[in-house]
Amino acid sequence: MNDTREKSRDSYRAFQILNEIVSDQPLSQRELSRRMGVALGLVNSYLKNLVAKGYVRIRAFPRNRYGYLLTPKGIAEKSRLAYQHLGYFTSLYRMARQDYLELFHMLESSGVRSASFCGIDETAEIAYLSLGETRIGLAGVMDDGHAGQVFFGMTISTLDEGLGKAPQCIVITSLKRQGEIIGELLRKGVNRDKIFCAGDDRP
Repeated sequence: MNDTREKSRDSYRAFQILNEIVSDQPLSQRELSRRMGVALGLVNSYLKNLVAKGYVRIRAFPRNRYGYLLTPKGIAEKSRLAYQHLGYFTSLYRMARQDYLELFHMLESSGVRSASFCGIDETAEIAYLSLGETRIGLAGVMDDGHAGQVFFGMTISTLDEGLGKAPQCIVITSLKRQGEIIGELLRKGVNRDKIFCAGDDRP
């Protein structure tokens, strides 16, 4: 059983990496590590394996930079893995949807009337759908990496800009970067009692 879980985790990590390498822009190991929330050494190990299998190639860019690009074989493998993990994604969606809905109902019952999202990825969209089933309003959306972009009609601000508006509470809406974002908010002086994540059961 442990063997099966390990293989499933390995194939999912491989899919994550192939999914991140989607353009002709240089994407370093460090950037992949940051985006995925995975240790740099682990990313290096997976990339070596993917390169050896012919799914990924290394390309040199100006200024002595190197990036990773998908090969045609890698694109086909990415599609195969996406189909393989479809059930996993469906399950993840349902769990995240339920966890955020429970969180927002808990916040609503404790008197919260507005919340700010922090961290934008596919999980944030699930959180937004759950928020719509409550009377809590979305006060702001923060993410330094996506500042200036639009999220469901609302312009994403930097953390400093969003925190300057003194949000009633902050909901972490990126599962991949949850720990990183909480750490950054704490460094900026946000009270931990104002920060909430899916799965929180605080009163």
